[in-house]
Amino acid sequence: MGVLEGECGSVDAGKHECSCVIIGISTVLRAGTIVGALQWQVRVWALWALLTPPAFASPAPFFPTIFSLFARPKPCFFSISFGMNDLRVKVAQAVHVLNHDAQSSNRVAANQWLVQFQKMEAAWEVAASLLTSSSDPIISSNFEVEFFAAQILRRKIQNDGYHLQLGAKGSLFNALLLAARRFSLGPPQLLTQICLALSALVLRAVEHKMPIEQFFSSLNELQSQENGNAAVLEMLTVLPEEVVEVNNGDGSIDAGSRCQFTRELLSHTPIVLEFLLLQSEQNLVLLLQSEQNLKNSTTLQEKNKKILRCLLSWVRVGCFSEIHPSALPTHPLLNFVFKSLQVPTSFDVSIEVLIELVCSSAYANTLRKGLPQVLLSRIPYLKEMLLLPALNSRDEKVIGGFAFLMSEVGQAAPALIAEASPEALMLADALLSCVSFPSEDWEIPDSTLQFWCSLASYLLGLDLSKADSTKNILDVFSPVFLTLLDALLLRAQVVDTVCTVNNGAFVIPDGLINFRTNLEEILVDICQLLGPSIYMQKVLEAEWLSYF
Repeated sequence: MGVLEGECGSVDAGKHECSCVIIGISTVLRAGTIVGALQWQVRVWALWALLTPPAFASPAPFFPTIFSLFARPKPCFFSISFGMNDLRVKVAQAVHVLNHDAQSSNRVAANQWLVQFQKMEAAWEVAASLLTSSSDPIISSNFEVEFFAAQILRRKIQNDGYHLQLGAKGSLFNALLLAARRFSLGPPQLLTQICLALSALVLRAVEHKMPIEQFFSSLNELQSQENGNAAVLEMLTVLPEEVVEVNNGDGSIDAGSRCQFTRELLSHTPIVLEFLLLQSEQNLVLLLQSEQNLKNSTTLQEKNKKILRCLLSWVRVGCFSEIHPSALPTHPLLNFVFKSLQVPTSFDVSIEVLIELVCSSAYANTLRKGLPQVLLSRIPYLKEMLLLPALNSRDEKVIGGFAFLMSEVGQAAPALIAEASPEALMLADALLSCVSFPSEDWEIPDSTLQFWCSLASYLLGLDLSKADSTKNILDVFSPVFLTLLDALLLRAQVVDTVCTVNNGAFVIPDGLINFRTNLEEILVDICQLLGPSIYMQKVLEAEWLSYF
């Protein structure tokens, strides 16, 4: 959905319209009499009717009468505007044709017209009015048109936002806030686009020394309004992503400005975390109470996911970087993330939050030392509540997510695993279950290989001068790696059940080929840990030779 960028064709309705608008203004200003102006309008309409493709033919003249031109009040921003209602109708018609017309020529013409429309000054006001007019007698509410309007504003802000005058920026900012409030309950894609446009405008408010500070003041007002929390939640999700994301196609913000915006964002961390905590507590209580009501439960599950997505955005920007590791195990938002692992619709985002906390460079000197220990202490709970039920029900999404998270924990702190605590050995056993899980997808065992390589490298690098302690650790983990070797050889089998036949030849799945290719490093490590004799004895067992 949306407008395709490209060169306009020979029949360009948008160009004709734009030209007519410019000619019309100057002609009316030169017209000595109302009669002369009306005659000009008739001639322009005749030209418009000749040049406009059939898909955009309108029963009414495109331009307003000369009387409505002079009677029209001055718009809230931008200097000259007329025929705004007609333009809005044209935009709605063009969007409908672009998305639904069966004739490709009409769709191409609609696309060309909309591409040219985006370049017009009037596009600012037209797009803003389409988003803010809740009871429009001319155009009924239409998701496609409103989504297009939000996209237009975001693109124009990214391209020309720095050049807008201060008054225009203020009016546009207020219009977007009004639109965010109007669509706070959805559609979610539209609310996201509006918030993206708002974020882009905030990041281009160069005339304000602290634009994000003023932005948060506006959010406080929005939060106090009906359903305002939903819009605030989406804004708090989008803004950090726009600040730290350098690959979003917006290269107009330099690295220095992004660093400044990041510092401004982090100064509001306590308020944001408090807001998220309040939202999460209220939502979880309602979610548990509404399990019997499917509709309410679905809505609350979706909100739970949005809260987690917002938390993920702030985790990526470093919101927990100042927290003391000792305070982390009991942090209420971390408990919320763990509880959300049991909500099917929130599982993926919960895993993302935990992985980001483990891996993000923002926590290199703080949480990365304490978080693996926190996660390791939760292994009994995670294994009992998540992994074992998933293995029994063959839920590959949960098994894969668990394996990926635990692998990241092991890579972040191999020394912690090498201590061979009961939790560490339980983690190793849980990952062995993931490796052995029979599936036609080899991504799950493949995702654990770096964990085993990190652990093996750490064990092989232990100081041999401390013979007793080193020998004890190796004795503990030797059975683990022996079992791992069995599991890897089992999953690397090439059997009839995993192959397809193409022209009489067996075709090995790409996933299996990649998995077998990635085994080299860990097999070498296992050989060194177990010793060549034990390793070769296991590999050369008749049970495996028939498959290789």
